[in-house]
Amino acid sequence: MGYKSLAECVKDLEHNGHLIRIKKEVDPYLEMAAIHLRVYEHQGPAILFENVKGSKFPAISNLFGTIERSRFMFRDTLNKMKLMVDLKMDPMRALKHPFKYAGVSMNALSALPMKTRYAAPILYGKTKISNLPQIVNWPLDGGPFITMPQVYTEDIDKPGIMNANLGMYRIQLAGNEYKLNEEVGLHYQLHRGIGVHQSKANRQGKPLKVSVFVGGPPSHPLSAVMPLPEGLSETIFAGALGNRRFRYFYDEEGFCISADADFVITGTVYPNENKPEGPFGDHIGYYSLTHPFPLMKVHKVYHRRDAIWSFTVVGRPPQEDTSFGQLIHEISGPAIPQEINGLHAVHAVDAAGVHPLLFAIGSERYTPYLKLKRPQEILTIANQILGKNQLSLAKYLFIAAQEDDPDLDIHDEVNFLKHIFERFDPTRDLHFHTKTTIDTLDYTGEDLNAGSKVVFAAAGEKKRELWSSLPGNMVLPRPFDHFKLVMPGVLAVDAPAFIDYQETDKLVKQGAKEMADMHFGGIALIVLCDDAGFTAANVNNFLWVTFTRSNPSHDIYGVGSFVEFKHWGCNGPVIIDARSKPHHAPSLDKDPTVEKRVDALGVKGEVLYGII
Repeated sequence: MGYKSLAECVKDLEHNGHLIRIKKEVDPYLEMAAIHLRVYEHQGPAILFENVKGSKFPAISNLFGTIERSRFMFRDTLNKMKLMVDLKMDPMRALKHPFKYAGVSMNALSALPMKTRYAAPILYGKTKISNLPQIVNWPLDGGPFITMPQVYTEDIDKPGIMNANLGMYRIQLAGNEYKLNEEVGLHYQLHRGIGVHQSKANRQGKPLKVSVFVGGPPSHPLSAVMPLPEGLSETIFAGALGNRRFRYFYDEEGFCISADADFVITGTVYPNENKPEGPFGDHIGYYSLTHPFPLMKVHKVYHRRDAIWSFTVVGRPPQEDTSFGQLIHEISGPAIPQEINGLHAVHAVDAAGVHPLLFAIGSERYTPYLKLKRPQEILTIANQILGKNQLSLAKYLFIAAQEDDPDLDIHDEVNFLKHIFERFDPTRDLHFHTKTTIDTLDYTGEDLNAGSKVVFAAAGEKKRELWSSLPGNMVLPRPFDHFKLVMPGVLAVDAPAFIDYQETDKLVKQGAKEMADMHFGGIALIVLCDDAGFTAANVNNFLWVTFTRSNPSHDIYGVGSFVEFKHWGCNGPVIIDARSKPHHAPSLDKDPTVEKRVDALGVKGEVLYGII
C-alpha cells in the first residue's frame, strides 16, 4: 500500500482487525516488552501503546509479527518487488519474458528517491533523547535502545543518496557512560555498509554524519534489513515496495532527513571515539555483553505531529524478526543462489539464532561417471557461501547434493538433517575453518568476533540407517549414562557441568574411547548438554542448544577420532559439546513480577483477553 506515514498504516491495520490499542499507562521498563513477547507468542495483532510512562509519544510494536500481516501491508506491491529482484539478478529475463517483466524497470525508475522540503511532516517539532520512549526489553540490558532504527550514512568519497547505506543497527539511547541527550551508542560490524563508511571517514580524519530514522511507512524499516544486490539502493527499494517515493532533504547542518519518518536523530561519529555499549538481549537468545562501540554525538531530534515510536523485541527465536526474515525470503530468496554457481538454496536456520547455522543445497556435477560419489562441487560452493555477506557469520554449514533428492526442502529441519546424517562420511566429510571470524553477538568463540566454522557435506547414496528408537539394552559409559533420542540419528546426553577445556578433553576423549567398541550404526551425532530432557523436547530446543552453545574447533569430538595429514575425522558418531560454559553470555530470562502484570491483562474484561 502507498502509506504516506506510519499513522496511516496504523489506521489501515486497525480498520482491518490487525491492531489493538492499549490505553492504560504502561512502563517502558520491561513491561512493554513483556506484553509484546506474550502477544507475539500467541501470533496476535500489532500493539499501539497510547500511554507510555515518561513520554508523550505513543509507541507501536509487533507490526511485522505475523507473515500474514506483513503481506497485508504490502498487498499491492509484493509481487512487483519479487519481479524487480528477479530482473536485477538476471536482466536477460526481460528479453526472454517481455510481457511478464513489462513495467518493472519503469516501476523502479518511478521509485527513485525524491528530494523535497516543502511542508515536510518531520519538521513539525524538535525534542530531546530523554523525551523519547525509554524502552528497556530485558532485565540486564545496559539501558534503553532503539530496536527498529533505519541508520543512514553516506560514502564520504561518493556523497549522495544513491550511494548511501540504510541499515538496521541498534542504538543505545542512555545508560553506561553516555551523556544523556548528548551521546548515544551505535552497534555494528565493520564489514557492514555503515562500517565501510566510517572506515573511509576515519582514514581521512573526518567525522561521519549519521541520521537515525524511526518509524515512517513500513517499507522503510523493511528496506533497512533487506540483503539487496549491489547497486540497488535501499531507498529505491523502499519507494518501490511502499508504492511511494522515498522523500528526503538535507537540513542546514548537511544531515539527510527522511521527510516521512516519525523521528530523525542526527549526529556525528568522530574517528576512534568509542564508549561501552550493552549489554543487550539479542536475537540468538543471549545477551551481547558490554564492549566499546562507536559513539554518536547528538545534534538534533526531529519529530512529526502524529509521531509514533516504533520498536520490537528480540530474544530467543522465533520473534518478530522471524516474520521479517520470512518476508525477505519471499522477496529476495532466489537472489543469493543466483550469485553462486551451482547453489540451489540456502537457509539461515531461525531456531538456531539465524547466524550460527546454515542449510544449503548445491549441485554435485564433478566427474559424474564415477560410481562412488563424494562431495566435490558442493565443497567449492560451501566456501563461496561462507564468504558471502552475512552468511560469512555462520559457524555450521550443512550442505547436500541436489541430485541425491531433488525434492529435499531446506526449511524442513528434521528431514534435511536426516538426509545429511544418512549420507555424510565422518572420516572424510567434515571440513574445519579455524581461528576465523564469527558473529559479534556469538560468545562461544575464543574472543569477540573470533571463532571457527565447520562444513558437514553429504553427497551420494545412504551410508547408514538412522535409529528412530533406541535399542532397549543400550548403555553409555558413566557419566554419560542419561540420554534421550532427539530425532532419527541424534542423541542428547547429559554431561557434568563444564569446568575447562583441559578437563573436557580428558572427559570426552575417555568417554569416546569407551564407546569405540559399542555399536552405534544408527547414531550419527551425540550432543553433550546440561539437560538432555530439555534438548530433546523438540527440534527447536535441539537446534538452539546445539548450535548456539558450541564452537566447532573446540567443541567437536568424535568416537574413533583421528588426524590424517591435518584432516580431522572420526569413525563413529560426531560428538558436539553444547554445554553452557563460563565464557558464554547469559541467556535471556523474563522478570516474574512483570510477567504477572501481563497475566492480569489477559483476564476477562482486560485488553488482552482472548489474545494471550
